[in-house]
Amino acid sequence: MPIRLPADLMVSVSGFRGRVGPSLTPELVAGLGAAYGAFVRDEGDGDTVIVGRDSRTSGPMLMRSAVAGLLSVGCRVVELGVVPTPTLMLAVKEAGAAGGIAVTASHNAAEWNALKFAARGGAFLPPERMIRFQERVREEDPARAAWDAIPRVDRDAGAPGRHVERILGLPFVDVEGVRRERVRVALDCVNGAGGVVLPDLLERLGCEVHAIGLEPHGRFHRDPEPTARNLAALGELVRDSGARIGLAVDPDADRLSLVDERGRALGEDLTLALAADVVLRRERGRVVTNLSTSRVVEDIARGHGCRVARAPVGEINVVVRMVAEGAVVGGEGNGGVIVPALHLTRDAPAGAALLLQYLADEPGIPLSERVATLPSYTIVKEKAAFPREALAAAYTALAEQFPPGVRDDSDGLRIEWPARGAWLHVRPSGTEPVVRLIAEAPDPPPAQSLVDRARGILNACIATGGAAG
Repeated sequence: MPIRLPADLMVSVSGFRGRVGPSLTPELVAGLGAAYGAFVRDEGDGDTVIVGRDSRTSGPMLMRSAVAGLLSVGCRVVELGVVPTPTLMLAVKEAGAAGGIAVTASHNAAEWNALKFAARGGAFLPPERMIRFQERVREEDPARAAWDAIPRVDRDAGAPGRHVERILGLPFVDVEGVRRERVRVALDCVNGAGGVVLPDLLERLGCEVHAIGLEPHGRFHRDPEPTARNLAALGELVRDSGARIGLAVDPDADRLSLVDERGRALGEDLTLALAADVVLRRERGRVVTNLSTSRVVEDIARGHGCRVARAPVGEINVVVRMVAEGAVVGGEGNGGVIVPALHLTRDAPAGAALLLQYLADEPGIPLSERVATLPSYTIVKEKAAFPREALAAAYTALAEQFPPGVRDDSDGLRIEWPARGAWLHVRPSGTEPVVRLIAEAPDPPPAQSLVDRARGILNACIATGGAAG
């Protein structure tokens, strides 16, 4: 019979995500694995699926469940074990596999886990295919393979090493030039999958590495989202070690955040901007990012005579736009960097290599000094509990009560006031049961004021039963 999805399971373009036990069980994951295997096979992609996971304590259980589901419908499985999500996605691309399953809840807390689904070619299922897959999950029970038609499970231990080699081969990274810098790096892998790739990559680039959170045991030593407020320990490590840069990732190493040589967290929005600077110095072209990313990316692109296109939040939404635009670099303001010359996936190890190249491009100049030359903005990111069925009325109220501006309705509501250098974005999260409130302005008070005022309007909507007044 078709799968019955729990009401509190987060289902979006980012996959199926929930708290382990209450909404995400081995039985559910096995069913989703079976449905996905049948889906890619029936759509003509083949029957080989690559599976990997981050370091969460629920990972072994849920990865085995996903593999069991895939085998039950006759798919051949290649297991990678604990690897960054971008490592898995690159493996899917290079093997020509039908697809892949990453068992990871990315930046969510340790009690969460999720399944992310890759398509042939190594990008996530695009929105229209994800919709078809979700419909299939809810409506069909796939046919099961006979006992003597269940394929073998293969294991591939070489994917992390190949990932490092491909990064070192990027045309934007002068490996010998970076090695000559002998950069001292402080690294925080939050006890996630990044510890499988990043130390090797940094050492191959000639870095002296001082690290915390390397062991991938899944009991995260900090909030796994690498936002500035969560990087105090890394800042202390930078100061104690005398590092030139601090690098922090989330548990599946698709997000990268930065700390300067003084131990000051720079915020994850600068990651894409600085990586784009490295790429555009060497290859001019279009940049694509999402609607919630800082304007500093546009400033960097403009300085190279290039333009930025924006897409709805969500990695695959950015990827689809990147392909349409022929972009040379892209990503999201959460620290996600996408380099099409490598693959169409957010890739923190690739971002780390580009940031080391950023330092090598102007040797001897501290990261803090280079960042200080960029236009300065304050971006405020907050969350709010809000009933999703009332969002349409809330958007109407927000649009009525804020001054007119450039409006974008493609992902919640975004209003920009270009003359003020400010914008506000209100949208439902695809990874948590919350509404996100994001605003940016040249100074802290107006940015915070935008978020506070939006929160007040949302609260008023709840108090009036969703009325837009």
